[in-house]
Amino acid sequence: MESAGRKSGGPLGWYFNTNLLIRILIGLGLGAVTGGILGSVLEGQQLASVLSVIRPFGDAFIRLLWMIMVPVIASTLIVGAASVSPKQLGKIGSRVLCIYVFTSFLAVGTGLSMGFLFRPSVELIGIATAADYTRVAPPLAQTLLNIIPQNIVTAAMHSPNLLGIIFFTLCFGTAIAMLRESGTERTKNAAETVFNFFDGVAEIMIKVVKGIMQYAPIGVFALLCVVFATAGPQVVGGLVMVIVTCFVAYIFYVVVWYLLICVRLIGGLSISKFVMGVKEAFVTGFVTRSSMATLPVTMECAAKIGLPKNVYSFAVPLGATINMDGTAIYQGAAVVFIATSVGHVLTPMDIGTVLIMATLATIGTAGVPGGGMLMLLMVLAQIGLPAEAGTAVAAAYAMIVGIDALLDMGRTGINVTGDLVYLSALTRRMGTLDMAKWS
Repeated sequence: MESAGRKSGGPLGWYFNTNLLIRILIGLGLGAVTGGILGSVLEGQQLASVLSVIRPFGDAFIRLLWMIMVPVIASTLIVGAASVSPKQLGKIGSRVLCIYVFTSFLAVGTGLSMGFLFRPSVELIGIATAADYTRVAPPLAQTLLNIIPQNIVTAAMHSPNLLGIIFFTLCFGTAIAMLRESGTERTKNAAETVFNFFDGVAEIMIKVVKGIMQYAPIGVFALLCVVFATAGPQVVGGLVMVIVTCFVAYIFYVVVWYLLICVRLIGGLSISKFVMGVKEAFVTGFVTRSSMATLPVTMECAAKIGLPKNVYSFAVPLGATINMDGTAIYQGAAVVFIATSVGHVLTPMDIGTVLIMATLATIGTAGVPGGGMLMLLMVLAQIGLPAEAGTAVAAAYAMIVGIDALLDMGRTGINVTGDLVYLSALTRRMGTLDMAKWS
């Protein structure tokens, strides 16, 4: 979501004053139309010459996203882990944390399952061959060992060990959280200083990401133009199937897991009253596409459905940071689409890696515009499908970027609703839910 503020002036004022969602969709449409026209009127060397001028604008967007991936992951994960007070991780806090992690894992599995069921894809072999992405999977023991980096600086360099970065930053952030509550004033002040530094880095990176997203419409135009000129207009069907796959997965997850299982079966609560109680949070999340911007409304809904204040005042902000079921579903479905489009067969090892990586990735997406797209880059790289400039993976990834705002609406609505679902079921089972609000 673009932040409200003073309108830009100058010759490009019309560009920056137009909603980003609209600009990206215009870039998607113009790229598709321009690519289709070029592919139909030009061929051979003529087409290659024209595309060689357009392609660098799209490649620049991919390189910009790669440039910021490691600092965004590191800063947001450290701040997120350091923000969880060890004193709050008591009986309620530890259960909430475990629920959030488990359900994120379940949501990734739902996205993968729907991806395999609907098989959304486009034919991109003309851009790069499937052989470009074949690799020998390392032994399981080696994969697990790679989680622990020998050198964090090396892990963050070219072909980064992203699992290692996540492991280190979570350990680092947890240590900061513990020291912030130390009984020694010097230690507490030192930890607070480090926390404020990384909090500042995270805010700076958010600003950088916002700046890069201003270029997204141009990058999407160039990337989609090359795709449509090379692969033809048949890719439209693949894009439609991605949208259908994600929203079917969203609806399935909400109806079956949220309402029937969590609210009704586990919580023993009225589905209709729950829906009426949380609808404002869902609609606000759907429209704003920001869990953090929806946080005040989510807190109001939590009080409306009878959640204890001492529970929701801690668990709802925590959920806005790490409980991202909608984002997890999106990651799973998008990985299947991209892998299928470039002819890469996902092995059991790949699927296991996606489940783990996407679950961990959801922890670091809060508060970062376009964060879901950044985390998707990370997951793809971990299974041997780096979205490097000029490759078929980058082309498939560009199509996801072009429709990301539409997918983001559904996943944000689910993200904010999930917090209220789990807290309602948990407090009902523990006997602390105010049932007078349900009568």
